Amino acid sequence: MQQAGLFQLDGLVAGIDEAGRGPLAGPVVAAAVVLRPGDMIDGLADSKKLSAQRRAVLAAEIRSRAQAWAVAWASPSEIDEINILAATMLAMRRSIERLPLMPDGVQVDGNRLPSWRYRAKAIVKGDSLVDCISAASIIAKVTRDREMLALSEQLPEYGFASHKGYP
Repeated sequence: MQQAGLFQLDGLVAGIDEAGRGPLAGPVVAAAVVLRPGDMIDGLADSKKLSAQRRAVLAAEIRSRAQAWAVAWASPSEIDEINILAATMLAMRRSIERLPLMPDGVQVDGNRLPSWRYRAKAIVKGDSLVDCISAASIIAKVTRDREMLALSEQLPEYGFASHKGYP
């Protein structure tokens, strides 16, 4: 994988990915991650290709070693009101705005970009190709899964602990 990604950006580069576009329940969660230049985290990959246990280990490592990271989400009511694509873009904008530093560029998993002021590139399958996007994929997935586990405790009859809201 590449540290800076598939196109050249100078300075700090944030990767963004989301979790929760496919489920029938729960929020859509986006994460933004800025990795430290030269500090390669072994095992980064698309979160869907990792076991829950491996994602949890990597998420802790990313949080401790990244230069910066942030998560944000759009609620189920926001998804219902504005649609899942708009809610995903909203969560992505919120995540980048919550970073404690301003990136010089942003790389986003997928084929669309939110409307924002950042120099950015959408990268299809970026969560498998670019380290900072893979890191964001892992943080978003772990965060959303934990949210769904907490919801499962409040509403055990829905079985969110086992399926996390996915059909």
